[in-house]
Amino acid sequence: MGRRRSFADLSYALVIGSLAALALLIIVAPVVIVLTTSFTEGRSLKFPPTGFSLQWYEALFDPSKSRQIHRAVQNSLEVAAWSTGFGILFGSMASLGIARNRHRLARIADGLFLSPLVLPGLTFGLAALMYFTLIGFRPSLNLIIAGHMIVTVPFILRTTSASLSQLDPALNDSSQSLGASWFYTLRRVTLPLIAPGIFAGAFLAFMASIDNVPVSLFLSTARTDMLPIRMWGMMESTLDPRIAAVSGVLIAAAFLLMLVMEWTVGLTRRMRD
Repeated sequence: MGRRRSFADLSYALVIGSLAALALLIIVAPVVIVLTTSFTEGRSLKFPPTGFSLQWYEALFDPSKSRQIHRAVQNSLEVAAWSTGFGILFGSMASLGIARNRHRLARIADGLFLSPLVLPGLTFGLAALMYFTLIGFRPSLNLIIAGHMIVTVPFILRTTSASLSQLDPALNDSSQSLGASWFYTLRRVTLPLIAPGIFAGAFLAFMASIDNVPVSLFLSTARTDMLPIRMWGMMESTLDPRIAAVSGVLIAAAFLLMLVMEWTVGLTRRMRD
């Protein structure tokens, strides 16, 4: 029996380990290929590169050569910052009202807030364009912010709700029994304790906004060019190696931000909860 159990355990570990290694390879290999290609000395995207050079990073950071890319980056950062800020406000308020509410309407509201994650991105982008056009608005940076906010609020709602579910209700009760108002209890007890969940959701929302294609595709114009749309256009037209350089910068920035969030708020644990 002991040998059979050991063989079964070994087989299970081998299968799970192989699947994990395969999944890791599928995830990491494209990143390595993009980073390697970004240092090519060739004039087009090609792997493996014929030689290595920093010329495309230099061209990327050159204001005269990459003016359109810089404008797209500025628009994307502005949209991500505003949509994340509004998302923190609305997502936190929604989670405070929904997290411990057992009423059926609360469950319906929770499903409505999470629906943008379930709907296909292109479907939501087209629906947003049709809706805003129907009520008299034209595509603009403000509409992109509104669209991104709807898509990113669920990330903040989930992580904040997870933090609220771990919050001991006795803390709020004790604060109120000592004469503190509900706003004082919220400001000095609740919010400081759930702040790591809010920040973890804000990080996920910011990265989702930077990387969002469907909403930006339908709500952007020539003046509100977004970074993913600019990169897609460059790939379709010229296969410019600066695309790989942009990807390299984004990968490095996301990795550093993820390390900071993991160190400060425990991002992995917040996502798991």
